[in-house]
Amino acid sequence: MGMTRRNILSIGGAGLVAAAAGKAWGQSFPFPLNQRYPDPAIEILDPSFAKYRLYASSVEQLATGMRWAEGPAYFPEERYLLVSDIPNNRIMKYDEVNDTFTVFRSPANFANGNTRDREGRLITCEHSVTRRVVRTEKDGAITVLADKFEGKRLNAPNDVVVKSDGTIWFTDPLFGINGNYEGEHEKPEQATTNVYRIGTDGELAAVITDLMNPNGLAFSPDEKKLYIVEWKGTPNRSIWSYDIAVDGAASNKIKLIDAADFGALDGFKVDHDGNLWCGYGSNGALKEEPAQVAGRKAYTLKGKSEDLDGVMVFNPEGKPIGFIRLPERCANLAFGGPKGNRLYMASSHSLYALYVETKSAV
Repeated sequence: MGMTRRNILSIGGAGLVAAAAGKAWGQSFPFPLNQRYPDPAIEILDPSFAKYRLYASSVEQLATGMRWAEGPAYFPEERYLLVSDIPNNRIMKYDEVNDTFTVFRSPANFANGNTRDREGRLITCEHSVTRRVVRTEKDGAITVLADKFEGKRLNAPNDVVVKSDGTIWFTDPLFGINGNYEGEHEKPEQATTNVYRIGTDGELAAVITDLMNPNGLAFSPDEKKLYIVEWKGTPNRSIWSYDIAVDGAASNKIKLIDAADFGALDGFKVDHDGNLWCGYGSNGALKEEPAQVAGRKAYTLKGKSEDLDGVMVFNPEGKPIGFIRLPERCANLAFGGPKGNRLYMASSHSLYALYVETKSAV
């Protein structure tokens, strides 16, 4: 049985610990995280962000117990959200009607990015082992959409988006085969880390080949621009903008966002006004010299996690306008809910949510 809000509120502290131990996805503390309205966790960095904040809405923790939460995708017909728990090799399901959090698929080939196609089917990036992009049919059957390019295996499909014309776009960095935590360590076969397009005819094309470990991606509302996170951007993680032609060709590469505060841009979504809602946290960069920590010398982070963890919102010109502070680093997010205005945030061990005054561009 999945943990529900009613279950959590009805058990005491000792029972909560026992429940969390027995259920890897049990709640660790009550929600909402802040009792005051407006929630101090929602920071307005520019007056233009004020209209997106709902005064009587606060950040809620819906579930916890994952090892690295990623790839949330919302399915409005059944009102549930899927989220990958990569190191645990499973996809979890949050049912917003029953307020339950259960295992949807295990094993899941270290699934990372998920999305919904125009017919309501699940599209998944299997991050390791199989190293492929698959579609789950309505009857549960799995259809392989891409696993090789030019006769060689893909690296580790990471994030995925479906364009209105039915084409599927995904990134293919190395994370899932770099080690044995988010997958199984293997040698790459591709010479570059690419962004691919699967045509409606099933043909796979490498659209962008000049990014080092491309990560999250999303289209502008008019789909004329494709935004892509470069994980190994120089000197910082970046979001690049490309013009996309009708035939899928990419051109006019422009750096839209530079995470100059030692932040880690990851997965993101674009709202109907063209704003980019980006998973954010520390990029792990260390200071050049050690500091005294608890009586010993240690190399500390350049950017404090407690200042960076959350969701950073940029306007279409790349200016930061808002920040949602979270107690954990946010890797990816998705808009959902009956009205499309509930922001789901997959954040390290937990799933959080916040109602906002906007919705996805898709």
